[in-house]
Amino acid sequence: MSGNLHDVATPEKVVEMMSGLEQIYHFNIILLLIPVAIILWGSITKKPTIPVMLLSAFIAILNALFIQKFALADVINSAVNGFNVSMIPNDIQVSSDLARLLNRGGMNSMMGTLLICFCALSFAGILSLSGALEVIINHLLKLVRSTASLIFTTILCGLTMIGVTCNGQISILIPGEMLRDAYIERGLHPKNLSRTAEDSATIIEPILPWTAAGAYMAGTLGVATLSYLPWAILCWSGIIFAMLWGVTGFGIAKLSR
Repeated sequence: MSGNLHDVATPEKVVEMMSGLEQIYHFNIILLLIPVAIILWGSITKKPTIPVMLLSAFIAILNALFIQKFALADVINSAVNGFNVSMIPNDIQVSSDLARLLNRGGMNSMMGTLLICFCALSFAGILSLSGALEVIINHLLKLVRSTASLIFTTILCGLTMIGVTCNGQISILIPGEMLRDAYIERGLHPKNLSRTAEDSATIIEPILPWTAAGAYMAGTLGVATLSYLPWAILCWSGIIFAMLWGVTGFGIAKLSR
């Protein structure tokens, strides 16, 4: 595999691929950047996500039809099943390296990831409505004897919630509601709870293969979750620092009396 990557990365290969792209596409920077600009504008102005994405996709379709001269049937097919070099008009010959780069995408390529997300959210809803999560947290609260043990209990709650529900939102909301009083009773500011919940649930989600974020990352990057886990330092180091703050008391905010 490394040998293939090395071959593709040679200057000759780069020139060849760039030449092939120029033959296939009409590069008009202004027109090509319009869909991206729409997404950035929607993000900055906090516009509704779906309408913004649909507008960006519509402009991209117009670019494909009128600027790139692709057939309407191929444009629709690429959106559903992914792009294939056989769709390129004028029978342009494409190298195998370039074909490997371009032959991808489409909604169907994400169906496996979406199915995992759907099942995870359904399971999380069942656990939440049945009250099973509250029972787990109440048992963990019995272990609290000090600030350090409260931090550790929060970490265990976060890990348990994200591991069981596979949903970052639920993993923050339920422990946040049920542990808030325990923090206040010990004179600790609730922002300590917020930070620890983030450290043990939100940023852990991308390195668990069965969670929605983990499945999305693996599907998008094409790299197995456990393969990129050692390099996702930000994801797993949060727990280490959370335990360190709990033991040393450093960075633990107190409530003002």
